Amino acid sequence: MHSLPLFHRLTGQKVILLAEGEAGEAKRRLLERAGAVCVGEDDPDARLAFIALDEPEAAAARLKARGLLLNVTDVPELCDFTVPSLLERGPVLVAVGTGGASAGLAKALRLRLETLLPASLGALAEALQAARGAMRARWASGAERRRALDAALAEGGVLDPLDAGSAVRVADWLAGGGDGAGGTFEFTVTGDDPDDLTLRQARWLGAADLVAFEPGVAGAILTRARADAARLELETEQVPDQAAGLTVIIRRG
Repeated sequence: MHSLPLFHRLTGQKVILLAEGEAGEAKRRLLERAGAVCVGEDDPDARLAFIALDEPEAAAARLKARGLLLNVTDVPELCDFTVPSLLERGPVLVAVGTGGASAGLAKALRLRLETLLPASLGALAEALQAARGAMRARWASGAERRRALDAALAEGGVLDPLDAGSAVRVADWLAGGGDGAGGTFEFTVTGDDPDDLTLRQARWLGAADLVAFEPGVAGAILTRARADAARLELETEQVPDQAAGLTVIIRRG
């Protein structure tokens, strides 16, 4: 991964926009939709800049010298950050980026996702936000809440995000929802390609609180685990102590 995706709050923030033509108007609409205030090059308070000019090099050099972070349309080598193709469902934002390699590919993938993700996703996110206090009361620890949510939001779960009726079931789930899966699951990998994982194995990794693995397990497979999951490299045939929550053991075949 060559860049770190971030969601930057721009409401009320000044952003330099040096642009012309259709590309410039597109950038202006994007920034204003995000709540930014578009300003000129001389504004001293701006920290970000968008450039959409036929010959952007000189402007980019001036702004870089001032320490601003730049996005330069169609010139990825001058960019400090790129703008992904965005899918919006209320507060849910899905960003598809290629690191500047192909905006067309990012758009094509976003359009495919548009057909899969229902408009109700926004309502589900808002319902879960409103239920934060009730979730803390129902499940005292963060690990308990995470396991319960994982189970509810799984495919076929009571709050399956792809089910258009999930948003209206949040209250019923809180009243009697399950606590989610715990325990230990173990499987063996024989290759280094994470696409060879079964759907069940990928789900275990995505929900695990502890990932224990033998030497030689590919990093590409381990990155399928939650970023905040604890990790433990095992000695051969070692079995980790039982941990609270979900433990996944990966053996090297």
